[in-house]
Amino acid sequence: MHRLHLLRHAKAEPDTEQDDRERRLSRRGRDDARRLGATLPKALGRLDLVLCSPARRTRETAELALAGVVPRPRIVFEDALYLAPAAALLHRLRAADESAAAVLVIGHNPGLYQLALALAAAEGAAYRAFAAGRFPSAARASFAVETPWAMLGRSPHALTGYAAPSPPAD
Repeated sequence: MHRLHLLRHAKAEPDTEQDDRERRLSRRGRDDARRLGATLPKALGRLDLVLCSPARRTRETAELALAGVVPRPRIVFEDALYLAPAAALLHRLRAADESAAAVLVIGHNPGLYQLALALAAAEGAAYRAFAAGRFPSAARASFAVETPWAMLGRSPHALTGYAAPSPPAD
């Protein structure tokens, strides 16, 4: 069995006239990524591969969220993951090496959320929380994948975890 984790990058600075790929995490985003990182080792267990968009905000999220993950997984930054739609993300995951038992994808909405919705079996408490909400910055969805990577998405997969940061206090 494989484990798949989808993580949306943490909160970024507002969109300005700068190149979108160079948008940094906001202060809240850095704080959320650090808090997320404190929970990842226990929540995810061992990671074999991290596929990450090359955008600055996703790279910063990876750096902060994976700081305490031991052993350090292999991290691959791929241009095709930048703002990738669900179909492109699925295509990439289907090409994953079978030796990667646990894969984390760090990317962007709407593609990441659409992929999560397409993969999720509509059952269980995690699914109800996930489907009733949305996929905000720094949200994570985790799946048990009982098929080879090449068959990903041909049948529903159990959503084993969903976590989203708490809204900031006013």
